[in-house]
Amino acid sequence: MIDVFRFLLSIAFTLFGAALLMRAWMHGIRMHPFNPVARVLIQYTEWLVRPLRKVFPVHARFDWASLFGTWLTALIYLVLLILVVRQALPTLDMLPMIAGMALATMCKWALNLIIWLTLAQAILSWINPLAPIMPVLTTVTAPLLDPIRRIMPKTGGMDFSPLVLLVIAQVGMMLLVPYTGQ
Repeated sequence: MIDVFRFLLSIAFTLFGAALLMRAWMHGIRMHPFNPVARVLIQYTEWLVRPLRKVFPVHARFDWASLFGTWLTALIYLVLLILVVRQALPTLDMLPMIAGMALATMCKWALNLIIWLTLAQAILSWINPLAPIMPVLTTVTAPLLDPIRRIMPKTGGMDFSPLVLLVIAQVGMMLLVPYTGQ
């Protein structure tokens, strides 16, 4: 029963953390806030980000409120995991370690988001390049794929930059595993 609860907890917090990260990313790449995807993310996360904006005002490039909200979400997720596994609240001396683990978990969620967005964009580009979500996926993944495309040699119509990005993100996730405590 504990494994089921851990699984459900992981899904709920990962999805919410990914939504917060996506909101911060969309702010960073200056995606129009009236885009349907942006509107859903804003609506879904506004309850947490709005109060945090009082402490972390909007910056030109960084949405610190969304980023701090992601870290806070990861922190609460880890505390709940400890509570479920150990069946006791973490002690105060564990707090610095949990805070660092929350940062690593946040990075893991970001890399996971990169993997899913890149996979969705690559698969849709083969199956249905005119899908309504394609412009959003292209806009979101372009800042990550364009530097790889500039470095990689041209291969006559085949774009291997998504594969390279997937490998980089997966290696990053492997390096983060010891720090996430999961």
